[in-house]
Amino acid sequence: MKPWRTLLTLATHHVFPDGSPAYAERFDKVASFHPPGLAPVLREGKAWHIRSDGSPAYARRFREVYGFYEGLAAALLDDGWTHIHPDGWELTPERYAWVGSFQHGRCPVRRRDGLYVHIDAEGAPVGEGRWRYAGDFRERAAVVQRADGLSSHVDSSGELLHGCWFLDLDGFTRGIARARDHRGWHHIGRDGAALYERRFVMVEAFYNGQARAESEDGAIELIDRQGRTVHVVREAQRSVAHTLTERLVGSWSTWTLRAAVELGALDALPATAEELDGRLALPAGRSLRLLRALWELGLVEPTDAGWSPTATGALLRRDHARSLADAAVEHGGALGDCMRGLGRALRSPVWRPDLACEVAGDAERRVTYHRMLASYAEEELPRAIPLLPVRSGDVVVDAGGGAGVLARRVAARFPDADVVRLDLPEIIARWPLDGVRSVAVDLFEAWPVQADVIVLARLLCELDDGDAGRLLRRAVAALRAGGRVCVVDHVIDPDRPDRSLWDLHLLATSGGQERDEGAWQALLEGAGLRVSGLRPTGGGLMVVVAVVG
Repeated sequence: MKPWRTLLTLATHHVFPDGSPAYAERFDKVASFHPPGLAPVLREGKAWHIRSDGSPAYARRFREVYGFYEGLAAALLDDGWTHIHPDGWELTPERYAWVGSFQHGRCPVRRRDGLYVHIDAEGAPVGEGRWRYAGDFRERAAVVQRADGLSSHVDSSGELLHGCWFLDLDGFTRGIARARDHRGWHHIGRDGAALYERRFVMVEAFYNGQARAESEDGAIELIDRQGRTVHVVREAQRSVAHTLTERLVGSWSTWTLRAAVELGALDALPATAEELDGRLALPAGRSLRLLRALWELGLVEPTDAGWSPTATGALLRRDHARSLADAAVEHGGALGDCMRGLGRALRSPVWRPDLACEVAGDAERRVTYHRMLASYAEEELPRAIPLLPVRSGDVVVDAGGGAGVLARRVAARFPDADVVRLDLPEIIARWPLDGVRSVAVDLFEAWPVQADVIVLARLLCELDDGDAGRLLRRAVAALRAGGRVCVVDHVIDPDRPDRSLWDLHLLATSGGQERDEGAWQALLEGAGLRVSGLRPTGGGLMVVVAVVG
């Protein structure tokens, strides 16, 4: 056996099995030896590899180095990450934002644009895929994640191994991988097919034919490869009835959050419960009851200063840059009232509550509602803006632009564009914008502009197909030759239940709906448009680009 294989790793050096030091040198940090018998070390901010006698393997120094895998090691220089040979010289001149380790002749790297690719042992990209994430190769397959967040496996040539996509995914161990779909965690084979029908809150990899799994009721069991229970490790912690009851009383959270916002409870923190009673003028002990409920919801926590908001709870403060306090008021008020009428909405052949006019006619509600929409827009829309097909000199119309979140960001991203916001006169008057033309108009009437790009962001989802088609035809009439319509919205997968509750919310509150790719295509074609591209934002939204024809 080669001597370096017997060396043990301590904090600052390596030792023989009998505890005697392998060399006299001492370092700030050392790692284990890997073939060809070299170990990473760090001293005074400089990193390199040493031989088993402590001598340097080469003269160069790096900011970070890692162990050798298949003859190459990850190394960080001042201008980025690369791979080096045992002599300290780079595999290629290319620099990356990050590099992994080689397995089976392949390695994931993250480019400076944030996208992942796999490279081969010569440093050349493998396959055409450009991913939001790419993992190491295990058993000649690697996990990759596309822009919409779904994950699959690719083979050594960069091609999809099975073509199945999951919400979360692991690499293979003995031909089996953990995978999560909309129903939960399970195991799949190399063909992407589930090994069994059951789904779990959590599963572990198989160990000697058994895997640990947790059910929705809190039970932990060992299952075999057919998903059958082999041994119960922990009995169920709650019943199916308990789980259903949690669904039935889900509105309790909504009313609690509205009450907290109306009282200004989150704005008054940090404070003790007694101090909060005084600040909110509540009877003694009431603040503590409210705080404990908010604690259960993960919105506050006890600290040395009393009670303080968590990062999530801080979003309900009025002074937060993306405050959702108005959302709590809306969903706990008028929008919640609409949901109570969901049964009537489902029974009605045509359900068109005129939410826009209702909001527009109430000055106070108008402010609350559009501040809520602006908060959501600040969260959702920024990732869509770089994907808009805007050229220098284009007239870009933000139709139904509300408080102007999208219009302002488009103007900043494309300073050579002429950005126009269209909305009702009362909205334009309430939220003036600098650097953006604002034109008051009823979007269902003729638009007094001609545009190269028209953006409809989370607007058509609030309309049924009839009204959405009418609005699209107004947009088409306002397009210049060669113009583009960009629908920024969700494109749901009919094989997954995601956003189904939100779909019912849209029905109840506005008569609108979520749509899959086929429904969007039919809607746009009905207005004389043809889909020319689908551009996922990576944040759940899709930019659907359509042209006339």
